[in-house]
Amino acid sequence: MNSPVQASPHALSRRTSGHIMALVMAALVPATLAGFWQFGWPAFCLWAITVLSCVLAEALCLQGAGRRVVPVLSDGSAALTGWLLAMSLPPWAPWWLGVLGGFISIVIAKQVFGGLGCNVFNPAMVGRTVLLVSFPVHMTQWVSPQVLAQGTDLAQAIAIGLNGGIPDALTSASLLGHAKTELGRGLTLVDALQGFQPEQSMLGLRAGSLGETSALLIGAGGLFLVFKRVIGLRIPIGFLAGLCIPAAIAHAAAPQAFLPATAHLLSGGALLCAFFIATDYVTSPSAPFGQWIFALGAGLLTWLIRTWGGYPEGVGFAILLMNAATPLLDLWARPRIFGRRIGGKPLDARRAQEVTR
Repeated sequence: MNSPVQASPHALSRRTSGHIMALVMAALVPATLAGFWQFGWPAFCLWAITVLSCVLAEALCLQGAGRRVVPVLSDGSAALTGWLLAMSLPPWAPWWLGVLGGFISIVIAKQVFGGLGCNVFNPAMVGRTVLLVSFPVHMTQWVSPQVLAQGTDLAQAIAIGLNGGIPDALTSASLLGHAKTELGRGLTLVDALQGFQPEQSMLGLRAGSLGETSALLIGAGGLFLVFKRVIGLRIPIGFLAGLCIPAAIAHAAAPQAFLPATAHLLSGGALLCAFFIATDYVTSPSAPFGQWIFALGAGLLTWLIRTWGGYPEGVGFAILLMNAATPLLDLWARPRIFGRRIGGKPLDARRAQEVTR
């Protein structure tokens, strides 16, 4: 007996949500291991606590809603959210910061909207932004790259996580924060950038969040996702262009007041956002033209917030603002349906024949 004909589209794929999440997590492994190597056991403990908090928060929400817990958790979306959140946190942040950020990301930014596929905003960026606004001191305490030579064991890592403090001898400032502070003091960027070496940012030998320091490994992970056809190149290229082009123009016009494009590219969460955050299927537009607008807007907003905003890093705010515009971009920049005009009205028969020729 022949099977009944179903309505189009007839799209078949062996990839499941769990498979895609696993590929993204595999792409994050090199940069994450580099962060563990650089910042030691405290970074690993914070990562583990944040991931487990997201998984536990999702399990509690599913249990409360009367849904099956194990099948939903097995797709890996909660673990990936915690992983991305952990990579955007200071590596020696106190344990409760990871727990609170995990619950905010899952409960408020994801499950309240209906779970995977229904959320409007990127959950990891919601968690990070709420923590940054609520606890700016803890979210801007960075560990000096010299911690690599100091070394920490597991007992020290647990003590650091419980106490939530960084010894003064190990504290440092990120490049973006240092530049903003020095400009606020009336100094020029020539003095502020004396210690800036691009090769250190490429290899991860600088202060920063857990997964944002090694630009080389983050870029390699992003290219792996492109090779596996998990993501396309429109959003990464558009985001980096929206960030670097205005930065290059401003630096060329006033080099003493604006950071160069290389500093913006290799600092903060620019590459992590371009390949792993902005490319989120749910919170980014589906149409190609809408993806270009989304990416360029997110990159431009990142540069504007970094340059004139109150916070040295603007990736989280920029992504959330463009997430809010995604439904409008999907409506306004949707592709033309075959046989219809851009506005949706049908073409007449003669016009349709001319189009198909």
